[in-house]
Amino acid sequence: MFPVLFSLCLVGITHVALANKVCPRPPEVPLATINVNKEAYSPGEDIIYQCIPGYIPQSSSRRYICHSSGKWPTVTFRCTPKKCPYPGPLNNGEIHVTDLNYLSIIRFSCNTGFVLEGPTSSQCQADGSWNASLPACQPVICPPPPVSEFGALSYHRIESGEDFFFQETIRFSCLLPLALFGSETATCQADGSWTALPECKSVECPPPEPIEHGFINFGLRGIFHYQNTVHYGCYAPYTMDEASESRCEKTGTWSNKPTCKAPCNIPVGKATVLYNGQKITVKKLKHIQHAETIWYFCKSKTEKCSYKTPTQCIDGQLSVPDCFEEYNWIASLFKTDPADMTPCTN
Repeated sequence: MFPVLFSLCLVGITHVALANKVCPRPPEVPLATINVNKEAYSPGEDIIYQCIPGYIPQSSSRRYICHSSGKWPTVTFRCTPKKCPYPGPLNNGEIHVTDLNYLSIIRFSCNTGFVLEGPTSSQCQADGSWNASLPACQPVICPPPPVSEFGALSYHRIESGEDFFFQETIRFSCLLPLALFGSETATCQADGSWTALPECKSVECPPPEPIEHGFINFGLRGIFHYQNTVHYGCYAPYTMDEASESRCEKTGTWSNKPTCKAPCNIPVGKATVLYNGQKITVKKLKHIQHAETIWYFCKSKTEKCSYKTPTQCIDGQLSVPDCFEEYNWIASLFKTDPADMTPCTN
């Protein structure tokens, strides 16, 4: 009888002891919930942690079992924010990002000369997507320049298209005889306006000045306007080696005033020279025109040969090379003309 009573007492004591070995409420994990939430858990019962929407587990250990000692294992479960992908790039604009975590907000802006079309910001959602799509940065459009359709000032596009976009440039012109003052081009600016437009003004030049040894070809005209031209000519034997045309400029002056250049007399009395590829005596040549060249024959001091030296007529001035020696009529009877000598090889 006593052994039975002892066994019953032992079972009761064990039951009471085990009844006191329960696990308390498990530790709270920030941003997480548990599937079974109560005040006490019997040994062997388990719980499962789960992150709230917008957050994901940092570790894979989610399930924990109440130990027979009445204690929970060390809970290492953690939750971190879900991240959204970078939404860019934003052409002609900028995305301002602090971070890409859940609930973070990014903001959009456009570069100078571009206008934002679409949302100005977007927020990262719980499913890892953005609540607003990427906007577009469209170029600023300028209105047509304030030019009268039938006015003296007109423009033409450098690029094709219907609209005038930011940084697009147009080129202006004036109806003759008006002259254009200011920049020949205007550019569409970031604020939708144009840079300064030019003006068309009337310009008159005084009558062209006459030139010495020459004349001016122009019809009867009392007033000379912008871009009017006159042509100059020279009386023989004078010549002109520059532009013969002069144009009325927007400054009210003529573009140039040419001059008539004098011919050159040959400054020696007896010599054979090379002119236009042929040998000729100076008695026959007599003179050459401005800018023309003749070649003198000079005798070598060390060898029995001759070489050619050029000299050019410059407005009536023609020099004689230092190497040239002019023979008088007596010396010419005994000495060979350098023009008839064998050409030097060097």
